[in-house]
Amino acid sequence: MDRIEGYTVMGLPLISWLVAGAAVVLAYVLIGGGLGLLRSRLESIARSRGSRGAHIAAEVLRGTSQLLIALVALLIGVGLLDVPERWQSRLGQLWFVAVAVQIGLWGTRAIMLSVQAYVDRHAGNEGTATTAQLSASAMLVTWGLRTLLWATVLLAMLANLGVNITAFVASLGIGGIAIALAVQNVLADLLASLAIAVDKPFQVGDFIVAGSAVGTVQHVGLKTTRLRSLSGEQVVMSNTDLLKQTINNFKLMAERRIVFGFGVSYGTPVEQVEQIPGIVRGLIEAEPQLRYDRAHFKGFGESSLDFEVVYIVLDPGYNLYMDLQQKVNLGLMRELQARGVSFALPTRTLHVSTPTSAARDEPQGTGLRPAQS
Repeated sequence: MDRIEGYTVMGLPLISWLVAGAAVVLAYVLIGGGLGLLRSRLESIARSRGSRGAHIAAEVLRGTSQLLIALVALLIGVGLLDVPERWQSRLGQLWFVAVAVQIGLWGTRAIMLSVQAYVDRHAGNEGTATTAQLSASAMLVTWGLRTLLWATVLLAMLANLGVNITAFVASLGIGGIAIALAVQNVLADLLASLAIAVDKPFQVGDFIVAGSAVGTVQHVGLKTTRLRSLSGEQVVMSNTDLLKQTINNFKLMAERRIVFGFGVSYGTPVEQVEQIPGIVRGLIEAEPQLRYDRAHFKGFGESSLDFEVVYIVLDPGYNLYMDLQQKVNLGLMRELQARGVSFALPTRTLHVSTPTSAARDEPQGTGLRPAQS
């Protein structure tokens, strides 16, 4: 033992190096074992309780760098040595770098796992197009969060190493603003695509009306959405402009509420006017796919006695609605014709006024004034 204490390496006693080496090995084993036990515990919780958070945390710990564990263990061992003062500050900087890099690796893995879990949860029962859209949006979000994370880690390490990052941060801010202004329309459409994928105001195959655009959704991309209009052409709209509109999604209709009106002539007797709502009700209730709501003598129009009718079509199909409306219209015409009631026609009364005889005999002026003497 005395002979070992007499040896020195790099100006330090050999016994100090041996103690430091043992500390390195022990620290490596304890850190690796502790992280392994913690990961096993989290996996057990995830299996027993179905906790998604515990599963993600376990997968994050699984991505711990063995090289960084070894570096931390080495720093612990070196910290036991009596090194010069200038090396103490360097060791502190290395500590910060190792911890910052490991936090960056954990954060990157957590971002990827969390975003992927979100995509799996929301796109598991959706169509292929929606899943692809979610995946593309997830890639964009993942890239942005990872860039922000590593930029923060890099700036923190530079500041710890004594680098003045004020000008660097200012340059990054100005550059970021310039880039954001240059691609603001593209970014707006990308974020709108993400909003469509997450909120699902419509999906591929839905029939929608958005402002002047009417058609069936064919494709939802990262920048544009494509519709197939009723007349056959393809309508391409940017996602941002599309979400600015009030969107009517007819695919989600379970039934269709119909309001229509008609008018009969003013010469119709009161008794027959009273019978008309009942006639309309009978026509509607005779159709099994219609549900009667109301029919009323609404008021007095310019040239007709106006009626308003409301009924529900139990199927949202537009063609079916038109077929049923046609049957109701034809039946109404037959019923009113059988009772001698006629539909009102627009009429206008023109009153023509003729000048009196005195006005006719009055001489017309020339519009010239006599000359002044």
